[in-house]
Amino acid sequence: MNETIKTRRSTGLFSRSAKSLSLAMMPFCLLAGENQAQATEPVSKTGDSAGKHIASQQEKPNIIFFIADDMERFQFNCLPEGKGKNLTPNIDRLAKEGTVMFGQHVSSAVCTPSRFSCLTGQYASRAQNEGFLKDTKRMDGETVVQWNSFMTPKSNSIAKLLKKQGYTTGFFGKDHVIEAEGWRKLPLDTDPTSPDAVKVLKRNAKLIADAMKKCGFDYAGANYYDNPSYLGPEKLRYHNLDWITEKSLNFMDKAEDQPFFLYYATTVPHGPTNAEQAWDADRRITSEGILDKAPNVQPAKETIGQRLIDAGLATPGNIPENKANVLWIDDALGALMQRLEDEGKLDNTIIFFFSDHGQYAKGSVYEGGVSSPSIVWKKGGFKCGNRNEALVSNIDFAPTIYDMAGGKVEKVKAFDGKSFLPILDGKKEKIHESLYFEMGFSRGVLMDNHKYIALRYPEYAMNWSMKERQQKLDDWNNFRIANKLKYHFDDASLPFSHLMLIPGGGDAEYPSTKRYKHYYDADQLYDLNKDPKEQDNLYENEAYSAKLKGLKKELKKYLNDLPGIFGEFKK
Repeated sequence: MNETIKTRRSTGLFSRSAKSLSLAMMPFCLLAGENQAQATEPVSKTGDSAGKHIASQQEKPNIIFFIADDMERFQFNCLPEGKGKNLTPNIDRLAKEGTVMFGQHVSSAVCTPSRFSCLTGQYASRAQNEGFLKDTKRMDGETVVQWNSFMTPKSNSIAKLLKKQGYTTGFFGKDHVIEAEGWRKLPLDTDPTSPDAVKVLKRNAKLIADAMKKCGFDYAGANYYDNPSYLGPEKLRYHNLDWITEKSLNFMDKAEDQPFFLYYATTVPHGPTNAEQAWDADRRITSEGILDKAPNVQPAKETIGQRLIDAGLATPGNIPENKANVLWIDDALGALMQRLEDEGKLDNTIIFFFSDHGQYAKGSVYEGGVSSPSIVWKKGGFKCGNRNEALVSNIDFAPTIYDMAGGKVEKVKAFDGKSFLPILDGKKEKIHESLYFEMGFSRGVLMDNHKYIALRYPEYAMNWSMKERQQKLDDWNNFRIANKLKYHFDDASLPFSHLMLIPGGGDAEYPSTKRYKHYYDADQLYDLNKDPKEQDNLYENEAYSAKLKGLKKELKKYLNDLPGIFGEFKK
């Protein structure tokens, strides 16, 4: 399984490309190695003969889980906030021919726990990695879901489950959910072409690939261990979807006659979003170093601005970065679909398109953070129709995918989620009466279109002196400064945020602290029928006392089934 995977180009993909335009060259260049993680043993086979096995496996659908990073609602043409504002023909096709799940939520609204839930079907508070367990102990036993909930080789991975169903599995793009022990971050001013840096970068890539194998993925590559701005060398702080797509296409070729599960994770529209580091960046720059030659699997970057101009969405002197980056994402999706179309496999493929969480209230359990509509597509669509309002969560993705692959969901006791395939097939109208959310020091529950939020901090942090609070804030701000990133607060007397024990809060949750009037209230109740933007806290409104009692009871029921304490709800 160590042979080089050949790259094939589909003939129709480049019809709009300016192939004669050369990429801007940089004064440094190295070949980033082929870090295609491969399983050490073949996927197990079942059945009376290999021939029968192959025939049965070909009937199972290929599954692509395409997850964007911090994609906002106005970047989706299929949502009211973005209708007609974007050039995304491939995403639009998914939405038109598939089903848009308008009731889709995430249980935690930052990237790591959201991805954990997508890939395990579990709430992130069930994480068992060493760092998460240490954080829980430090917080007096309260689980604190942040960027700390990582999968381990023991995790309930959808990739492992699919392998048992005869699938070949691949993980390409942003990681931020599987820890690679020994991964080393190079200093900001590192020259990535130096021999020592090349050695470290190659070793890092292998560590990531090996860690993904242990979590059930046969192949991995083009992985960003974190967001580009946190990976170390400033000269590598660039996005490169073309590189991720190239590796993904190679993987799809390698799957051959077996059904495959492709987890494709973009690094955009998450920052940096400026043209030079994102959609218009040098396509030779990768997280693993600098390639000798740029990938050639998507329309050339020089065409992105012109296509937006032709569509009336930009002008020669003003190419909006939010539109350009989402078109770049759409090109990546289009490349995958075109390859499948060319090979006659698209009709037997199911595609999920999803942004990891809502961006309006990232780092909180407000609807602006946990509401994140998804799209599910297959040839001919689903019986439930083009639009569905049923409440579903990202913990439901793994059970749904397993169900689609022919697995028996009821036998996987580790799942917190449920399959929503019966909803897609028109057999059920709903699978949940309520949804549960956990983020930092807040918990929430949504039921009957009413939301209750509880904010509880560990006692030890509430007893910090002003000097200790100032030290925590200074440490955070100095970390941001050292990495050439902005910070927002310098007043140590401010309350902690929902997400972090930092006075005022950090960068991710900063917009929420300004957008929600009752952000720092310990108890919050909202009637989403009348107040969808959660601005009127009804917690002390007697008219809602019965509703509040029911929501608190529902929250307590969830907490009793999950690890960790939480205020008076679970001591």
